Amino acid sequence: MTGKKRFWKLEYSIAVFVMLGVILLIMPVSIENSRQANFISKWNEKLNRVEYMFSVINAHITDDMLKSMKKAKTSSERENLLLAIIKPYMRIKSLPIRHYKPRYMNGARVYKGQRYHFEDFYFAENNTIVGIKDIKSEKSDDVLFIMMFDMNGILPPNRWGKDIFGVNIYDGGKIEPFGFDESMDELKKDCSETGTGVSCSYYYKIGGGFDD
Repeated sequence: MTGKKRFWKLEYSIAVFVMLGVILLIMPVSIENSRQANFISKWNEKLNRVEYMFSVINAHITDDMLKSMKKAKTSSERENLLLAIIKPYMRIKSLPIRHYKPRYMNGARVYKGQRYHFEDFYFAENNTIVGIKDIKSEKSDDVLFIMMFDMNGILPPNRWGKDIFGVNIYDGGKIEPFGFDESMDELKKDCSETGTGVSCSYYYKIGGGFDD
């Protein structure tokens, strides 16, 4: 009888250890999924707010603001003008952030000269980080500016498609998330661990999942 009890205890102990092992394996994935779902939720809320913000700005923009934008000779001047316009709406702090280096979803660096490289970043409401970049446009329907938003600021992962998302800004205050002009296959490919993650900005808006 004693031998059977010992054998039962041994089996029970093994089963407990196996269950604990499974839990320890699953837990990090579950935590990461919850965190990513939170980022996506915050991004969709931010996107709605940014769209509304630019609709308000466009309705109240003055001729002087438009003239100043047209007279600006450099990208830096135009970026500063846009920054001044949106600053009160997003509670943006004036001083740029140093030592903040975002990466693509696949871990690759964002190099200077690439479209999604931003020179300066700023703290905004809820400790988010905002970047503004002037885009040289040739036609009236071209992108004028792009903006990026890091949903949890300087905290990691600081990667596109994880906690970083962005939008194109057009004449008249029209806003489109990055990736809006791509096919579903292109969106899925880019919004993956092997892609840049930039297109996740639109992919998540239309209901795409980070675990697809």
